[in-house]
Amino acid sequence: MTAPTFLIEDLHAAPIAGVDEAGRGPLAGPVVAAAVMLDRSCVPDGVNDSKKLTAGRRALLCEAIRATALVGVGVATVAEIDAINIYQATMLAMTRAVDALVLAAGANPQMVLVDGNALPKWRYRATAVVKGDALSLSIAAASIVAKHERDRMMLDHDMEHPGYGWAGNKGYGTAAHLAALRALGPSPIHRRSFSPVRQLLLI
Repeated sequence: MTAPTFLIEDLHAAPIAGVDEAGRGPLAGPVVAAAVMLDRSCVPDGVNDSKKLTAGRRALLCEAIRATALVGVGVATVAEIDAINIYQATMLAMTRAVDALVLAAGANPQMVLVDGNALPKWRYRATAVVKGDALSLSIAAASIVAKHERDRMMLDHDMEHPGYGWAGNKGYGTAAHLAALRALGPSPIHRRSFSPVRQLLLI
């Protein structure tokens, strides 16, 4: 299997882990981060920014990435999002993802590339990469894993709390989701610190 080598990877000869998250914007559900250390001799074909891939393609690539790379996943819960805010919860999920990569998967990254313009306060040597999922193969792989894993969680939540359309909207504030929220009220996994949910609770 082959894949293009992105320029940002060429800048680092040492082992690299890429980190990305999914779920900062939705009104419901956790925020999920993934950390991926690719085997550069065996990179699945088609790794790209997860937003450019269909759900089916993400699922296949996530399976292939897990089979050929070292992967860690970190989750920050709805309760944590409401307690510490979505930014801090995202940093927490990223930290948990890299910790899982190191502790559970046995990886030893010498550099962590993080999608975005901010870094968690952690012990790892790291660089923030704006639009990293389009510039770093490792971040792109992490974006696929994070998105697929969060979508899978939201499918489970859709079965537990039907009526909000999470199988389709994944917790984002679509018109149908907002209408269901008004009709049914907040579920246990709605983010009460987010304005549309908070405003409804004040009525």
